[in-house]
Amino acid sequence: MNDDSQTPSLPTAAQRLLETLIQRGADRAFCVPGESYIALLDAIHEEPKFDLVTCRHEGGAGFMAVADARLTGRPGIALVSRGPGACNASIAVHTAEQDAVPMILIIGQVEGRDLRRNAFQEIDYKSMFGGIAKWVGEIKHPDEAPELAARAWTMATSGVPGPVILSAPEDVLAAPCRAPIPPWHSNAIAGVAAEEASRIAALINGSKQPILLAGREFDVPGGREALLRFAEDWALPVAVSFRRQDIFPNDHPLYVGDLGLKNPEAQRQAFSEADLILAIGTRLSDITTQGYSWPTAQQTLVHSCADPRFLGWQFPAALATTAAAVPLIEAVNAHERAANPTLSAWASRLRDLHVTDSGSNPQDYPDGLDFVRVANLIEQVAPADAIVTLDAGTFAAPFYRKVRWRLGQRLIAPISGAMGFGVPAAVAASMRHPDRTIICMVGDGGVMMSGNEMAVGLARGLPIKIVISENNSYGSIRIHQERDHPGRVSGTDLANPDLAQWAASFGAPLVAVNEVADLEKLATALLAPGPIVALVKTSLKAVLPKTA
Repeated sequence: MNDDSQTPSLPTAAQRLLETLIQRGADRAFCVPGESYIALLDAIHEEPKFDLVTCRHEGGAGFMAVADARLTGRPGIALVSRGPGACNASIAVHTAEQDAVPMILIIGQVEGRDLRRNAFQEIDYKSMFGGIAKWVGEIKHPDEAPELAARAWTMATSGVPGPVILSAPEDVLAAPCRAPIPPWHSNAIAGVAAEEASRIAALINGSKQPILLAGREFDVPGGREALLRFAEDWALPVAVSFRRQDIFPNDHPLYVGDLGLKNPEAQRQAFSEADLILAIGTRLSDITTQGYSWPTAQQTLVHSCADPRFLGWQFPAALATTAAAVPLIEAVNAHERAANPTLSAWASRLRDLHVTDSGSNPQDYPDGLDFVRVANLIEQVAPADAIVTLDAGTFAAPFYRKVRWRLGQRLIAPISGAMGFGVPAAVAASMRHPDRTIICMVGDGGVMMSGNEMAVGLARGLPIKIVISENNSYGSIRIHQERDHPGRVSGTDLANPDLAQWAASFGAPLVAVNEVADLEKLATALLAPGPIVALVKTSLKAVLPKTA
């Protein structure tokens, strides 16, 4: 007679799923709890080294996962419940796709027997996320859990990184799993063909006015340093893709600006005169290409991107490759460099245009501070290893053009333009790097969307610095409104609560900045230990069209 009491119990599918992720390097997840994945919450309870961060909204949890991934290079993990939870988290999925960030969204699903029967809170996630996620999987049997978890990790990190969805029915998560954890092998990096490196070197040597457009793929360990060496060795002027200012030191003589929103016409004209564009490690999205208008058909283009879907699609290239950015430039660096007597003057011209554009001349306004003053202050006081998270909004514009980001500093901003990103991103950054200065810049619109996540950071004693720009307006939209429909304000005014009392209710010291003289106390607070919330009365007139 068998004694079943001596037979070890099998792990649940939830336990195997978690073990698979941990084996690959996962150490944290951000969640809003739900009964649909309660077995996974129970599995996490048995893993004391795995940090579960309980958030106040699924959108905030998702944004934290995106920011965490930006800082680690590993997939950020968010756990949400079915239906409403998944819908709330969808903004972060879109952000991860636009930002090319690895993310795994695990959604507790209805029980397996109820799938596709329009059960309570059921959504078909393949239909819902198919257009923005790299992959959508659903665990239909407990033994599939480790395999699909492994596949989710690989899909999120391979090629151009991005978000993946893993749907996990409630009863399947709780069921025993007999399948082992799949072995883990790191993703293969696309190699560099010798003829590619040789051809690129020849194109550089034969050009008179080249530009190196550096993209996301340099945001990897050692990537920034490799980019700097390459640019200096070849004396190449460097522009960065949309909102990637922190991958190249902005005070370097070879830094010639970013390809972003509203580039000055003089700069656009000069860039159109380049005879060679080295677009390395970028997808060449619409903003980076100035509305798909640059590079032009008359310019020679070298384009590298890890995902071949983005090669040769909008812009024909003399050479297109999926080779990873860092190995590619290192292979090119092995070739001899020819003398180029015109290059120094070309780089200086582009640099001068950028310096002219990046100069700041803040004005005095009766309705509040010109927020450029705050951006200038952040540049002055931010430590060499500071992490600055930006929400979306007009207040953030000076941080892309007026602030000179130094090597070692990190700028974490939503490429997607998602409002509500800043505060959750700061919380995640401070959890990942509690020893570094974390500064969040957010407007009064964005802070009311996700500022509740301040509670998560302060409950953990994180020393985050949150600076709120208050101008009682959805400023970015108001600018467009005044240009297209001057004097006809509709839907862009904000009636704020008393933000000073609201911010103070979280228990962080409050700094009120109402005039220029108050900037000194803001500087002191930003350098002091512990958290602060600064409320800046910001001028709306400073950003509105001058004819308004």
